Amino acid sequence: MTRRRIDGELNVISENLRKYRKQKKLSQAGLVRELNLLGIPIHKNDISKIENKERVVRDYEVWGFIKTLDLDIDELFYNIEIKLDKEQNT
Repeated sequence: MTRRRIDGELNVISENLRKYRKQKKLSQAGLVRELNLLGIPIHKNDISKIENKERVVRDYEVWGFIKTLDLDIDELFYNIEIKLDKEQNT
């Protein structure tokens, strides 16, 4: 199955996820631990792939990122409009 991409990327939250994870002083493994405590089945390799735009993000993972990193949805999706506009104009 072919995955739809925006600007060649599999997700649009990668940079913001990395930024906020590091601001909270969480390693990828630390983020995984917190997500697993919420019941979200995810591995360190998954976080790496998401942050490197190599993996699609599931809706429950978005919820977990917001909850664990104490964000609102607008923070996690900051600058999505720029990426969507860029995609639309290509």
